[in-house]
Amino acid sequence: MNQNKILLVDDDPGILKLLSLRLEAAGFLIETASSGHQALGKLEAFHPHLIITDLRMEGMDGLALFNIVNEKYPSLPIIMLTAHGTIPDAVDATRKGVFSYLTKPFDSQQLILNINTALSQCYPASETTDEQHDSNWRREIISQSPAMEELLKQAQRVAQSEVSILIQSDSGTGKELLARAIHKASPRADKPFVPINCAAIPDNLLESELFGHRKGAFTGAERNHTGLIETAHEGVLFLDEIGDMPLEFQAKLLRVLQDGEVRPVGATESIPVNTRLISATHSDLDAAIKAGTFREDLYYRLNVVMLELPPLSKRREDIQLLANHFLNDLRKRSENCVAKSFSPEAMEVLMTAPWPGNIRQLLNVVEQVAVLTVSPVISESLVNKALRGKTGEISALADAQSDFERNYLVQILQMTQGNVTQAARLAKRNRTEFYKLLNRHQLEPKVFRHD
Repeated sequence: MNQNKILLVDDDPGILKLLSLRLEAAGFLIETASSGHQALGKLEAFHPHLIITDLRMEGMDGLALFNIVNEKYPSLPIIMLTAHGTIPDAVDATRKGVFSYLTKPFDSQQLILNINTALSQCYPASETTDEQHDSNWRREIISQSPAMEELLKQAQRVAQSEVSILIQSDSGTGKELLARAIHKASPRADKPFVPINCAAIPDNLLESELFGHRKGAFTGAERNHTGLIETAHEGVLFLDEIGDMPLEFQAKLLRVLQDGEVRPVGATESIPVNTRLISATHSDLDAAIKAGTFREDLYYRLNVVMLELPPLSKRREDIQLLANHFLNDLRKRSENCVAKSFSPEAMEVLMTAPWPGNIRQLLNVVEQVAVLTVSPVISESLVNKALRGKTGEISALADAQSDFERNYLVQILQMTQGNVTQAARLAKRNRTEFYKLLNRHQLEPKVFRHD
């Protein structure tokens, strides 16, 4: 039975019921929402493979819903339903990225055909059906957050191609783990995966390590040495911290990528290589290009597709899962480990900590408290000590709402340079209401006016 999940959005209860019956009969798993706002509320809990939405609805219409969903989940296909009078709007929506549209009244078979086309084009077959589902490629990535699920969908899709991938993220987020997962999901899965940390190899050894050398090429070269690029032939070459590669060597790497061949140091002939390249960096390569420390032509060779790993602070849903996974793994490896779980208070500290070191720091903290505890339950005080007082807390809802409102007002006053009439119009409030908001947050429009 088909296990694809579809979220239906329409403010007409009759249409929702009719669509649900027809699509459930076709074997789809269905969730419904009677408004765009309700759909956004159900999105992260239901994790649909596809959204079908009416274009014209009260409040948030289908296009506004698409804009929000597409910003966060660009790979999630959306089909629009529209009346004849709004076909131009639907055509415009498809130009913006909506997968397709159907006019009401729609033919059920045509709708199912559009759904199947969208699913087959937007997802690998193994990603959407239980019969074909195979998650071995991502087994080592522990996650349940929507942000990571969206990233992994993109990673699985791009794994099927041969394009170069650049993984951009902070240190400690698991860039190499993602690169290995992409390799496992690719047609090259049974070929070598060769990781290289560009920051760890001394500059004077980089060419020899990557390109190899011939016996006698330099002092100490007592035998032929196969370079790591040649070792990765027919497989995947992973260049970690590519932003730290010396500028003079970048030109040599670019030539290898352009020509598809490598010449070992001291050799007279080049060797053909067929290698897929995945690179990663925590650096801002755009800034490096402007500073003249990274080649722009190499950047475009590396960055055909960019995948951005979210920091741990942006995927807090995964903290409890990761902490328990690390603890269980440690218990399997160490017979002397008495720790079995975290106290609720200790877990709360973990879930609200800032985590500048990301997953690597979380692993370090778990290992530290697991070694130090004398009780099966890890205490809050041990976690606080391991974090060295660098804990955080979730703001109260009222405080968070107040902060958002104040930041919004500041932003809109900056945009209008303190013009209250214009600012109130943009905020869709009358001047009296807008002044009350400004007084509540003690904001003075004149401060934002420029001569």
